[in-house]
Amino acid sequence: MDYDAVIAQLHSLANADNVAGMARFGISSQKTLGVSIYNLRPLAKNIGKNHELALKLWSSGIHEARILASFIDEPDKVTEEQLEAWVKDFDSWDVVDQVSEMISKTHFVIKKIHEWSQRDEEFIRRTAFSLIAEISWHDKKMPDAGFEPFFPIIKNASTDGRNFVKKAVNWSLRNIGKRNKVLNARAIEVAEEIRQIDSKSARWIAADALRELKSDAVQKRLDSRAS
Repeated sequence: MDYDAVIAQLHSLANADNVAGMARFGISSQKTLGVSIYNLRPLAKNIGKNHELALKLWSSGIHEARILASFIDEPDKVTEEQLEAWVKDFDSWDVVDQVSEMISKTHFVIKKIHEWSQRDEEFIRRTAFSLIAEISWHDKKMPDAGFEPFFPIIKNASTDGRNFVKKAVNWSLRNIGKRNKVLNARAIEVAEEIRQIDSKSARWIAADALRELKSDAVQKRLDSRAS
């Protein structure tokens, strides 16, 4: 399927009611067609991996085309320059979180976590923590020690009161703490440190993370994995 055919397919799936609904959840309505993620994933499977097509789809500026681009891109072919160009275009939390799935598989993920966590732009900063959450959940080979450098980053960003940042910071801490018993104890320790910070955002992040990480459901699941 070529570029024109993909764009035509996306327009055929457009749903104005969905655009309005997405806006209520804080998703950008700029150049948005209202195509469900449940339509985008089968479309991506039908297209197959295609780096050049991904670049063209991204350049369209269409919300769903950009998400689709990340689904079909080939992480081994993605350059650091491409990532820097794409991240500057991020204008919605759902684009951040969907594209993070692809970025997490590139050679630059750890470097970008550290760099983007220091950026001031809301969606770029969110990306750093979305990436931590992504690799915490999906990268089964990463050793426990690999997560230790993320804790200072999480702690430092805990005072950022912007909604899309603080929720991602919280998400990243919770996902680390749900990997295993060792990281659960460490994440709880960090959450307790964050709770002592004189910041409304930090206190919310800590309280929410501690509620889940100490919950019976999480503890039982981690116990079953350890046995």
